[in-house]
Amino acid sequence: MTAFAQEREFAGETARRAGEHALRYWRTGVVADVKADDSPVTVADRECERLIAAALDERFPGDGLFGEEGAAKPSRNGRRWIIDPIDGTRDFVRGNPMWAVLIGLEQEGEVVAGCAFFPALGELARAARGGGADVNGTPIRASATCEVAQAVLSVDALNQVRRYPWAGRLAAFMEPFWAVRSLGGCYDAMMVARGMADLWIETSGQPWDFAPLKIIAEEAGARFFDFSGRATIYGSNCVVCAPGLETVARQFVGAPAP
Repeated sequence: MTAFAQEREFAGETARRAGEHALRYWRTGVVADVKADDSPVTVADRECERLIAAALDERFPGDGLFGEEGAAKPSRNGRRWIIDPIDGTRDFVRGNPMWAVLIGLEQEGEVVAGCAFFPALGELARAARGGGADVNGTPIRASATCEVAQAVLSVDALNQVRRYPWAGRLAAFMEPFWAVRSLGGCYDAMMVARGMADLWIETSGQPWDFAPLKIIAEEAGARFFDFSGRATIYGSNCVVCAPGLETVARQFVGAPAP
């Protein structure tokens, strides 16, 4: 069995349970509160994080926990679960189906397993280091696209673009692409991992937004790096792209070659 296969399976099962719980709120409607950083949070976010944290703590008691809504536990073995109970809360409260339950496992600072479950779509993406990536059990692979003219580009958090030196070049950069989409952070990333899109630029995010996306993308053959060129989930931004577009993507955001 592939290393971390057990963790991948358990994360997927736990994400499904949490997602089914969140669906009850999504179908009937829920009001969001505003956190100190102006991001929204709902009772569904908090309940799902408690459900996930309790399940992981029971199954892997030595592992640490780090969740968006406050779940925290120090690790006793170098492993830590990173949890985003509802990624895309703004979508969640507006009835958009592009929200997900994200769970990633970090070992000694490297993400080694994770899952992204989209309850409203019935899609579960999973990966474990060295074991490939799949959606609902079917293996996925990033595209072989090498030409911008044949590529689909996604750019998220466009309202944060002005903080970057390339903001004034974005419109010209986008123009030659075959298509440009922005469906919602984590789903755009999974589209790249599945070969349905070719380049995703995320201008603003946290480790819990990126942890499982990184391992799923990499195991699908895509590239993951932040705007400084590091393969890290702690850079507050990231790029996920098909291998053939890595040079184009790095040149645009100013990320040096690896």
